[in-house]
Amino acid sequence: MAVYDTMKGLILLCLGLLGRAVAVPPPPPWPPAGTRTLEDHDESPTVVLEPGSTITGLANVFGIDTFTGIPYAEPPIGNLRLKPPKKWTKPLGNWVAPLMAPSCPQMFFSDKQGPWISQVMGALANTPLFQDAFLIDEDCLTITVQRPTGIDKGAKLPVLFWIFGGGFQVINRIMTAWEFWLTMRQLGATSLYDASLLINQGQSMQMPFIFVAVNYRTGGFGFMPGREIHRDGSANIGLRDQRMGLEWVSDNIEAFGGDPERVVLWGESAGAISVFDQMGLYGGNNMYKGKRLFRGAIMNSGSIIPADPVDCPKAQSVYDMVVAVAGCDKVRDTLHCLRQLPYEKFLDAANSVPGILSYTSVALSYLPRPDGRVLTRSPEMLVMNGEYAAVPMIIGDQEDEGTIFALFQYNLSSTAEIVDYLQEYYFHGASEATVRGLVATYPDDPTQGSPFRTDIWNVIYPQFKRLAALLGDISFTLARRAFLDATNIVNPGVPSWSYLNSYDFGTPILGTFHAADVAEVFYGPLPSYPATATQTYYINFLYHLNPNNGSNLFTHWPAWARDRQLMNFHALGSELIPDNFRSQSYDFLWSNIGSLHF
Repeated sequence: MAVYDTMKGLILLCLGLLGRAVAVPPPPPWPPAGTRTLEDHDESPTVVLEPGSTITGLANVFGIDTFTGIPYAEPPIGNLRLKPPKKWTKPLGNWVAPLMAPSCPQMFFSDKQGPWISQVMGALANTPLFQDAFLIDEDCLTITVQRPTGIDKGAKLPVLFWIFGGGFQVINRIMTAWEFWLTMRQLGATSLYDASLLINQGQSMQMPFIFVAVNYRTGGFGFMPGREIHRDGSANIGLRDQRMGLEWVSDNIEAFGGDPERVVLWGESAGAISVFDQMGLYGGNNMYKGKRLFRGAIMNSGSIIPADPVDCPKAQSVYDMVVAVAGCDKVRDTLHCLRQLPYEKFLDAANSVPGILSYTSVALSYLPRPDGRVLTRSPEMLVMNGEYAAVPMIIGDQEDEGTIFALFQYNLSSTAEIVDYLQEYYFHGASEATVRGLVATYPDDPTQGSPFRTDIWNVIYPQFKRLAALLGDISFTLARRAFLDATNIVNPGVPSWSYLNSYDFGTPILGTFHAADVAEVFYGPLPSYPATATQTYYINFLYHLNPNNGSNLFTHWPAWARDRQLMNFHALGSELIPDNFRSQSYDFLWSNIGSLHF
C-alpha cells in the first residue's frame, strides 16, 4: 500500500507540473512587486467608472491594458461568510489596480482524507504561510479586465467573460510570464488567467475584444451544502458571485470600451459547468435591467452534471463533517458558528472533506446542487423543460477526460468492485442493477479503455483504463452529447458546434487529458495548429456567434445538429468525425439519466 501511495504522490506532482502551463517569460513588462501609486504610474491607462471612481491599470509590452482586482462585491467575511454576495456600491476614489489580485480560498487537497501524501500536502496548503505566499484571501470577490491598449470608452467591443475551472474547489492556475518572473523572485501568485496572447490574436484578425475574468468563491466557501444552508437561502453562492460579476460587466464594461450587449460566456471544466448553470440560473432568466447578460456560450469540458438536492443525505454529510471538524457541533446555530470562526480554522474545516484529487475523485463534496430558488432543478431537467437561456454555443471535450480522475482507485480489480465504488460514492439514487448495467457497457478490456486508441498500454492497475473511460464519459464526454441532444430537441433553432481534442495523443498514462487545452487556448506555448485554430474559431464566434464567420483560414465547422459531427483537433490539423462512439454506453446513460445523479 505504501508503494502505491508513493506512486500516487509522484503522479500528483507530475500532474501539478502538467497543469501549470508556463509560458516562456519575456523581460518583465511591469516594475517589481510592491506598492503602486498614481505618482509612480502617471502613464498607466485610466478608466472613469462613475463620478468618484477612477481606476488606474497596467500597460504591458504586449500592447495590453490590464485592470486587476476591481471589487464587484463586499468582502465576504464575518457575517457575510457563507452568504450571497452583497453588491459593491461605494465610490472607489482614485483606485490603483494591484499587480496581482488575491485568489479566493482553495481546496488543493483534503488534509483529513486520502493517502498520507495527500493529507500532508493538504495540511501544507492550509497553512497561513502557503496561503499568504500564493496570495489567497477570503476577501477576493474581484474582476479583472484586459483590453488592447488604445481602446477607449465607446469602442463597443465584444466581451469574452471567463469563468475558471478546478472542480469547484481550486483555481486551475495558468502561470503568466509576469507571474513566473515574480514567483522566481518572491513566490508571488495570482488567479489571473492572462489573455494577452489571445487578445493579440484578435488584434491580428482585426477583431479586437475585451476579456473579463471573475473571481468567485469555491469549495466550502462557495458551495457549502446542507439543510442549514438551504434554510438560510445561502446555497450556490459561488454561482451567485459569478452572476453578480456579470451584472458588474453590464453596468461598467462600456467605460472600458466594451459592449454589454455582446457578452459571450466562456469556461473550462467547473467553469464550463458554471457556464451552463448561468444559462439555467433562476429558471433560465438571464435578464438584468431589461437586457440579456450574455448572448453566447463556450464550454470546454463541462455542461450538465445531474445532481441531487442541496439538502440530500450526501450533501448533509458534508456539512455535518465540516461542522464537527470546526468544533461547532455542540452549539445550536451551527451556521452562525461557522461564520464566526477565524479564517484559518474555517479553511481547515471546509477542506477536511474528500477532494477531487482523491479516491472519491469527481464525486465532488462541493458542487452546484438544486436548491429550488437559484438552481431550481437538476441541470438535465432544466434543459429538458426548456428552463435555460438558449444561446448559440461551442462545446467540446478532451479525448481522455477521465484519466486524471482514475489515478487514485488502484484497489479496483474487478467489475464488482467498480460497481460497488460507483454505488458508494456516486449514484445513491440508482439501483445496483442500473449501476451494473452502466458498467457492463464498458468492456473489461484494456484495449477499449482510456487513454483511447493505445491498445494494451497504459494499464497502471487492472481497472484503470475502464474506469477512466467511464468517469470521463459520465462527467464530460457523453454528458456533452446528452446535453446537445436535449437542447436540440427543446430549441432546434439555436445552433451549437462541438469538438473533440486529440492533440496530446501519446502522452503516457494520461493521453489528451482533462484541462490540457487551457494552455493551448490561452498561450499556445509554441506556434501550433490547435492553438491558432481554436483561438480563431472562438474569436469568430465571439463576434458573429458562428465559428466560421470572420477569418476562414481553417476547416469549415458544421453545426452539430446537421450531421452530429465533431471537429477533431490533432497536433497538425483537424478533421470532422461522427459523434457516435461508445453508443451503447450513451444509450444507457440517456435512458437512465434521471437516476444517475451525483
